[in-house]
Amino acid sequence: MPAENLTRAEARERASVVSPQSYDVTLDLTTGPATFASRSVVRFTATPGASTFIDLIAPTVHEVTLNGRALDVADVVADSRIRLDDLAADNELVVVADAAYMNTGEGLHRFVDPVDDEVYLYSQFEVADSRRVFAVFEQPDLKATFTFTVTAPAHWVVVSNYPQVGEPQPVEGGVNRNGGVDKGTATWRFETTPRISSYITAIIAGPYHGEHGELTSSDGRTVPLGVYCRGSLAEHLDTDNILDITRAGFAFFEDKFGVPYPFAKYDQLFVPEFNAGAMENAGAVTFLESYVFRSKVPEATIERRAVTILHELAHMWFGDLVTMRWWDDLWLNESFAEYVSTLATAEATAWTSAWTTFSSLEKNWAYRQDQLPSTHPIVADMRDLEDVEVNFDGITYAKGASVLKQLVAWVGQDEFFAGVRAYFAKHAWGNTELRDLLTELEATSGRDLSAWSALWLEQAGVTLLRPEIEVDADGTITSFAVLQEVPDEHPVQRPHRLAIGGYDLDASTGRLARTLHLELDVDGPRTEVPQLVGQRRPALVLVNDDDLAYAKIRLDEASLAAAIEHLGAFDDSLPRTLVWTAAWDATRDGETPARDFVDLVLGNILHETDSSVVLVLLRQLTTSLDLYVAPEHRQATAVAAADRLLELARSAEAGSDTQLQLVKAFAARAETDAQLDAVAALLDGREQLDGLTIDTDLRWELLTSLVTGGRAGETDIAVQLSADATATGQRAAAAARAAVPTAEAKAAAWAAVVDGDDLPNAIQAATIAGFGRVHDRGLLLPYVEPYFTALATVWADKTNEMAQNIVLGLYPTDLADDDRVDVLGATDAWLASQADAAPALRRLVAENRDGVRRALAAQETDRRKA
Repeated sequence: MPAENLTRAEARERASVVSPQSYDVTLDLTTGPATFASRSVVRFTATPGASTFIDLIAPTVHEVTLNGRALDVADVVADSRIRLDDLAADNELVVVADAAYMNTGEGLHRFVDPVDDEVYLYSQFEVADSRRVFAVFEQPDLKATFTFTVTAPAHWVVVSNYPQVGEPQPVEGGVNRNGGVDKGTATWRFETTPRISSYITAIIAGPYHGEHGELTSSDGRTVPLGVYCRGSLAEHLDTDNILDITRAGFAFFEDKFGVPYPFAKYDQLFVPEFNAGAMENAGAVTFLESYVFRSKVPEATIERRAVTILHELAHMWFGDLVTMRWWDDLWLNESFAEYVSTLATAEATAWTSAWTTFSSLEKNWAYRQDQLPSTHPIVADMRDLEDVEVNFDGITYAKGASVLKQLVAWVGQDEFFAGVRAYFAKHAWGNTELRDLLTELEATSGRDLSAWSALWLEQAGVTLLRPEIEVDADGTITSFAVLQEVPDEHPVQRPHRLAIGGYDLDASTGRLARTLHLELDVDGPRTEVPQLVGQRRPALVLVNDDDLAYAKIRLDEASLAAAIEHLGAFDDSLPRTLVWTAAWDATRDGETPARDFVDLVLGNILHETDSSVVLVLLRQLTTSLDLYVAPEHRQATAVAAADRLLELARSAEAGSDTQLQLVKAFAARAETDAQLDAVAALLDGREQLDGLTIDTDLRWELLTSLVTGGRAGETDIAVQLSADATATGQRAAAAARAAVPTAEAKAAAWAAVVDGDDLPNAIQAATIAGFGRVHDRGLLLPYVEPYFTALATVWADKTNEMAQNIVLGLYPTDLADDDRVDVLGATDAWLASQADAAPALRRLVAENRDGVRRALAAQETDRRKA
């Protein structure tokens, strides 16, 4: 990977020398299954006589011609760069190459549908993988126009950022050598884009199924809309719902941003084996195809798709129209899109409780990331591309969005969006840095944001807020203060705009109703709140009511007791979620025993009305049982928890979202004979829960539970795969095979993931997930030493995405407390001996180590529980 790296200093130097004007990119996708033909014509201005380089990763470069002069390919091409010397003021570069298809979800990914053997392609260029498809100055501030011409099998659909020009033109005598059927070939030509960054260009090609609509933009234009998926998934594509959300987003964002949609069309394509949730390619957004629902999914997943649709749409303005200069300001793209997509979801769709989801899902992600040793300021120091690749994290997305939410509460929403509108008007089609946005926000809000930026955006860490309340004998508040505690590693006191809420039990309804609400600014280690002195103390006090502030919170002793007793009695889901978060955070911090949190979840989860909160709670329950409960209590606690999950599933409302999630959670934890009997009964129909359909995906989950428990094996997996011979079925089968509880199965999974290079990204991820599913942790013991031995080779030889999956997914966290191996010691030894390893790799290993450290501390707290 070092040979494919690019430093910020190199990018700045190159930007001072060259200014690209246009790219004409011609691709032939019919030449074979391994490579495709790529021809790039790049026109750019430069400092006369200067030297620079252009980026290209390709197995074969046939021709490099600069200003009509053929360059010696062997001399100028090295690693990922083509050296360009003696530049003129105006230059034309032609590069002809054979580029490689990828199976890693990077560059131009190639997938063969097992249903019909048809080939599907899609591009994924962020951070720096457009250079795997054409020659390009691969950095976000070197914008240019792009014109794509693509030759592909004639029966395919080809989509790019801008509309195609006319109909595809048949190629006389053209032959498709790229798999699937051969019905001849054709050439598509696309309109030239405006000036955009290369990482948001796109090519998606294959026999995709498309459905279409349109909308009227705020400037009166008709904007064509397209929704695409693989042909074999077409029956499951719910285009109407997708376009309803899209239209709502267009109206919301055009109003808030004051700028009409900036591109000519808007296509949304659900593509196979996608690594992330989605990618904001201008006018051609790609999504994880799991968002095409072939089986029943939790409402949380449907809501997540809606938020993702709106997140990517917001990027058309913030990220695509106006783009960061360098990746230091990646957060500007992602945090802004995360904030406004949640706002749009709450205000323009059916998911009006989107801020509850944000609090439970995103902010928990941010709090976790911000307590790792690798935490960093929101405005990160991105020294090179490797730094960027590991920085798509909870700080860049969730903390940044949380801080923006607090900023809006401080300056006012109208003032905030007035500044955003001025920002778009001034910087359209350009590149910016943080100061450019702050300048406009200061002008519209009348506030100096430099001190706010220094504390919130340029300093790392999360503070903790807790109330200090004194009352007299009658329950009247005599003193109220908010205390702010700072972590030792990042001792920064921050100002918070927040609300204090008070809740009391209504005796007539049995509900917890808000009876007190005060909004104020909190700053420093102690903030007195005289407004509450003399008032009757509520039963429960929340110091971050409405979740405006980015801070961990604690409840005072009386409030915690009231919350535990009446957790299901809140009228609104958001304050209940804040209580859940405080309880979870105290568990993670080793302040309260993990078994208390387990009891809290299992005793109250049926009261939870928000699907995303249920999803998060079940994940936290798993972490508590696997890592935070003391080892001597783990088995009994885990078995009892699984029994309780089954009991809850049986008593849940028929056909409800919670019923489905509880069944899935139970199956994932079933290990005793009685529990596995119950799983088998659900699978074969001997037990039927009212309203629960054992559809294809749930059938796989139940089968994998039996495989993990030793009740099913290869024959059963093969039978189910025969019945579900799809891409999703292949992934499920890979996970199930890796979960077989034998030394041979674990060895085969390890070899395929670590030693081999054949697994596509999606199968690799499924295999890693299955490898870690064990009831006997001894099966994982033989892989502790090989893990650390393999790290350097994995990082050097595999692409960044595939390497990260291994470094994170195969780390032996579950053996943290096993007395047969010292995971913490082995990690420390590796870090000590590999001081010169890539900083990004060391960061990931250090983050893994912190998970072990935290687990051991939490176990010690749980051990002291009476």
